[in-house]
Amino acid sequence: METRTAHALIRFGLGRKGAEPLPADPQAWLAQQLEGPDPALRVAGATTEDGLLAIREQRARRQEKEGANPVRVLYRAEQAKYVANLLSTDVPFRERLVTFWANHFTVSLKRGECAATAHAFIREAIRPHVTGRFGDMVLAVMRHPAMLMYLDNAASFGPDSYVGTRQRKGLNENLARECLELHTVTPASGYTQADVTAFAKVITGWSIEIGKDPVGYVYRRFAQQPGDKVVMGRTYGEGEQAGVALLAWLSQHPSTYRNLATKLVRHFVADTPPEGAVRRVEAVLARTGGDLKAASLEITRLPEAWTPLTKLRSPNDYILAVLRAVDLPADKRPPDVPGLMAGLGQPLLTAPLPNGWPDTATEWAGSEAMLRRIDWAYGFTGRVAALDPDEVGRLALGPLLSQATLTQMQRAGSRRDAMTLLLASPEFQRR
Repeated sequence: METRTAHALIRFGLGRKGAEPLPADPQAWLAQQLEGPDPALRVAGATTEDGLLAIREQRARRQEKEGANPVRVLYRAEQAKYVANLLSTDVPFRERLVTFWANHFTVSLKRGECAATAHAFIREAIRPHVTGRFGDMVLAVMRHPAMLMYLDNAASFGPDSYVGTRQRKGLNENLARECLELHTVTPASGYTQADVTAFAKVITGWSIEIGKDPVGYVYRRFAQQPGDKVVMGRTYGEGEQAGVALLAWLSQHPSTYRNLATKLVRHFVADTPPEGAVRRVEAVLARTGGDLKAASLEITRLPEAWTPLTKLRSPNDYILAVLRAVDLPADKRPPDVPGLMAGLGQPLLTAPLPNGWPDTATEWAGSEAMLRRIDWAYGFTGRVAALDPDEVGRLALGPLLSQATLTQMQRAGSRRDAMTLLLASPEFQRR
C-alpha cells in the first residue's frame, strides 16, 4: 500500500475494510464515490411519516400505560441498518460527508421523540444533497419535522398571529438562532439579536402535523407573524415563501461560505485549518453557488490533505475503523456497536448541544478518555484472537504502521497483547 492510498482510506474514509482491493488511483477513487445517487438510499428505511405515526402511537400508549414503546422499536431497527452500512460501505468518503453534514445540522436524541425521525432526517434531508447545493440542503433541513421538533419551531407562534393572540402563545427563537449562529453565517457576519427575533418571526407557521392524517411538515398560516420583518437589512413579508427566500439568501452569504470551508478543512485536514486551504474551498463555494460536490472534491486536491495524518479519530471513528480493519462477518460482530460508542463517550446521534460533536483532538484526548480506548481495545481483542496482528496492521495502515509499534507488537507476550498494542497505537488513533 502506498502512503497516498493509506491517506485516502483513512483521512477521507472510514479505514480499510479487511483486505478489500486497494484503489489504483486514490484521488479518482474518492471522486468516483461522489458520482450518482447515494447507494444507501437503495436500502429501504423508515420514513418521517413512519416516525411521526410512531410518536402518535407512543403518546396514545403512554396515556393508556400499556405496550412497548413504538418509537424505541423503530429507532433501534433504523440504528442497526445505519451502523451496518457504515461497516460495509464501499463509498466511505461519501459516508464521511454524510456524517459531517448530519453533525453540522445536529438533531440529537437528547430530545427523546426525535429518535422517531432522526434517521429519516439523514435519509431525506442530508443524503440527497451531499453532492448538491448547500441551499437545497438548508431548506430540506429547516422544513424537516426532526429539526422543527428538535429546535422547537413547531411550538413557535407569531405573537400577533391569529393563534398567538387568541391562545396567548408566543415566539420560540431556537431554530432561527442556531441557523444563523451554527448552520449559515455565524456571528462573524454581524447579525444582531433583533435579526434573530425577526428571523424567528419569518418562519413562524413552519410546523408539524402529528395528531391527524396526513402527518408531516405543514405550514400553518394562522400561526405566522403578520407584517414585514427585517433580517440583516433585508425585508421579508408574510407567507411561507418569505422564509424560503431568506434561507436562499443566507445559504449564499459570503460568511456562510467561510463557515462551511473552515469546518470542512478542519474536519478533513487539521484541527487548526490552514488559511490557504480554507480560502481555496471558500472560493469554490462562492464560484459555484454552494456546490457541495465541487467543494468536497476541492478538499481532496489540497496539498495539505496529503500530508501526515494529525487528526485524532473521534470515539465513533475509532470503533468503526477497528471493526472495518478486522472485518468480522456480520454474525460475529459485537451485538451492540452503538453501545460501544456510548461507552467511549460518543453515543450515536446524541450530541449534547445543537453545535454537534467536537471536531478537534483536545475534546477527545483526555487521559481518562484514552485509557478507556485502551481498555476497550483489550476487551475487544478477545473476540479476534485468531487474527494475525501483523497482518491486520499491514492491511489497515500499510506504510503508516511505524517500526516502533511493530517492535512492541513483536515483543508482546501474546497475540492478544500484540493486537491491543496495534489498536492502541498512535497511528491507529489518527485520521
